[in-house]
Formats: sequence, C-alpha cells, structure tokens
Amino acid sequence: MACETLLLFGATGDLARRMLLPSLYALHADGLIKDCLQIVGTARSELDDAGWQDFAKKALEEFLPADRKNGDLLATFLERLKYQPLDASKPDGFPALAEKIGDTSGGIAIFLSTAPSLFEPTIAGLQKAGLAGDNVRIGLEKPLGTDLDSSREINDAVAAAFPEERTFRIDHYLGKETVQNLLALRFANMMFEPLWNANGIDHVQITVSETVGLEGRVGFYDGAGALRDMVQNHMLQLLSLVAMEPPADLNATAVRDEKVKVLRSLRKIDSDSAATHTVIGQYGAGASKGEAVPGYVDELGKPSDTETFVAIKAHVDNWRWQGVPFYLRTGKRLPNRQSEIFIQFKKVPHSIFAKRGGRLTANKLVIRLQPEEYIRLLVMAKEPGLDREGITLREVPLDLSLTSAFAGTRRRIAYERLLLDLIEGDPTLFVRRDEVEAQWEWVDAIRAGWAANGMTPKQYGAGSWGPSAAIALTERDGVSWHD
Repeated sequence: MACETLLLFGATGDLARRMLLPSLYALHADGLIKDCLQIVGTARSELDDAGWQDFAKKALEEFLPADRKNGDLLATFLERLKYQPLDASKPDGFPALAEKIGDTSGGIAIFLSTAPSLFEPTIAGLQKAGLAGDNVRIGLEKPLGTDLDSSREINDAVAAAFPEERTFRIDHYLGKETVQNLLALRFANMMFEPLWNANGIDHVQITVSETVGLEGRVGFYDGAGALRDMVQNHMLQLLSLVAMEPPADLNATAVRDEKVKVLRSLRKIDSDSAATHTVIGQYGAGASKGEAVPGYVDELGKPSDTETFVAIKAHVDNWRWQGVPFYLRTGKRLPNRQSEIFIQFKKVPHSIFAKRGGRLTANKLVIRLQPEEYIRLLVMAKEPGLDREGITLREVPLDLSLTSAFAGTRRRIAYERLLLDLIEGDPTLFVRRDEVEAQWEWVDAIRAGWAANGMTPKQYGAGSWGPSAAIALTERDGVSWHD
C-alpha cells in the first residue's frame, strides 16, 4: 500500500526553518509519523534534494534544543526529504512537482505557506497536475485575506478544489498546550463551570504583547496592523474558547459549532462606539530590553497610519456573558513578551472579616500561554498569628506549572500537534470557514468605525504599555490591566 506525502509550500522560508522542519523532525524522532511518509518541499529557490536536505540540516542544528539532537535520527529524517523548485504563479511548473511526488494513491497533505496572492494560481496548478483529488488535504497558513471580501475570495478559490472537510485553516495558537488545557480546566473540573458566567466573573482580559518591532516583516505588517495581524485570528480564537458553551463532545464539529456561536454573539463595534471602545497606537522611539530603539515610522522609512497597538472593550451578547466586558490588548514594542488570559472573578457578596480588619480581594485566574506556561489561581488566605489586633488576609497563589507538573512528559510546540493532525486528518484544532468570516465581519466593522471617526494611532514610547488612553479604557470601569 502506498504511503502518504506531506507537501510543504514555502519550504525555504523562515517558518519552515524555525518551526516546520524542527516539528517534523520531532515527530520523526518520536516515531509518530510512518516510516514511509515522504516530505516534499517546494519553493522558488533553485535547489535539488541534496540542497534542501543541507538547508534542513542547518536549520535543525540552529533551532533544535540540544537534548533533541541525534546524529542517527537526523540522518534518517533527512532521507525523507525531497525538493522540487516551483514558481507557484506559473501553472506549467506543477506537472514536474507531480512527477517528483510520484504515486499519490496513499494521499497528500499539503501545507500552504505562501503569499495570499499565490493561493488562487497554486490551487489551479494543483488541480491541473492532478494533486487535488479526494485523498488530498490542504492546510492554509495565515494571512487569509485582509477583510471579509478578500477572505471570501480566497476561500472560494480553495473551495473550488478542496471542500470544507479537506480544508485545514491554521491558527498556531490553537496548537499550544496551555490552550488545550483551557478546555480541560473548564470542562474537566466541576469547580469552575458554575462560576464561569456573568454571575461569577467580573471581567476578562486577554493580552498578547511583543517586545519586537517590525523584525523583517515590513512588507506584510504595514498593510495589516495589529488588529488584522493578531486580533482577527489569535485573540478572537482565545476569546471564543474562554466564552464558548460546553460542547457535546470533543470533536471538530461540536467544538467549532460552539466557537462560532460566540463569534456571532460579539457586539458590533461601529462608528457609534469605535471611539469609546477601542484605542489604537503606534510606537515611537524608546527603549527595549535596555537598548534604545527607533520608532515605527523610522524603521519603516516612511509615514504611516498603521496601528502597532490596539486595545478593545468587547462584549458577548448572550445569557452567559451579559454585562461582562472582555478587554483585549496587543501590540509591538511593549515591555514584556507574554500571552495570557486573565479572569477576574466577582467579590464575595458579604465579608464576615470586615469588622476584624480583614480586607478581601476578589479571586483571579491567570492562564499564561507564553513565554512560560502556567495556570495560577489567586485565592484569599489568613496570615498565621493570634489575630489579637485583627485578622490579616492575604492573596496567595495556587500554581499549576505545566513544566514542573508534567516534568517527565516531552513538551510539544504548536506546529508539532498541528502538522500531525493535518497528516492524520483531524480538523478539531483548525478554523472553519464560518469562524473566519464571523471574525472578519467583527473586525471590518471596527476598521470602518475608525475611518468614520477619523481615528489615527496615538503615539506611545517603545517599552511602554501603549497609549495612556488604553489605561483610561479600563479605568473608566474601575479596572486595571493585569501587567
């Protein structure tokens, strides 16, 4: 019986070097992919098999952890690799790619990491070369458009060859271990679900902050900005996992059905509310990690109104979350690199400790996704003592460090899980078309609201937490950002 092929477009790009090749090597080293699986790479670079194998070897030497390097395993992994140069914009090159792949009866899993402008000609080329049959799945790396219309155009082009059940839209945040643990935390523990609603939760904060600036992404980022680069995909996916109803089962249809209900329940932010519910900023010169860094326009080399920071006050209009604000914040050149979900519970309805001097603080739950991964519940406890001068209560953390709690278990990076799921055909952690379109509808309304109100980014110093208006966004509600 023929074995499957994994076909990587963009095989000489930065994503392949840093993430895809190390992930595939890890799956190979742990025996999680079949011995006969061949990995075919393609890109414009004029390489042969040996040239791409050398490229992969150098990438693995640079990006693999020291404890994962093994000369024998590396040699057998490199034997899997084949390469075919291809200009995806020219359909006449695809028959040679098909010839390189050879027997396709075992099926093909395609990972497409190219410019969105190449999606349509790539799909057409795959069809023409017989590489889009019923046994072929395609994984699409973002960006998938710049607004709802362009997203639909891309999805229509893909759907012409690949029906929804064979289309895997990638959001690498969904492959992170802590994101998976969010589902376990909510739906495997009785203590949280009765409080996971407007009766128990005061507000939710989701922060994805970066310390870097443009870092070589000039061409893409200046046409996208923080809202389209981070909020439209990663942050709305995190919000939907926090806010979703319990699915009937842990399968692709049930989980994604519940996520899309949340996305469709997001209250629209438009021309009437954009100025009061959103803040946009652009970093100026400042300091990052103790070093002076230039402002965005200096890095870019020209004037720009692209936002590098956005803060949003969002609402999910359904019974569970009525009246609970969701504060979203993301930006570049911020003080720390972190991704976290912060749940602020409500205060107890009556304090029995007040007359004895005990001051209560409402419970908090911190789910940190990166750089370290942990779940921390902050609870009230009494300080030891005889309490003759009053009771002293203090907030103490109950920590679940995933690194230490599962010290004997190998940690997986997101692309290991996603590539394996693509190869095996499990769509649970991939984004369905109706999710993408619901996300774009909400984001497009915000952008239209910015335009209607003539909003332009407020400058903030590199190394700060964004414009002062972002602080005011929460302080008006008596809330402070969790830094």
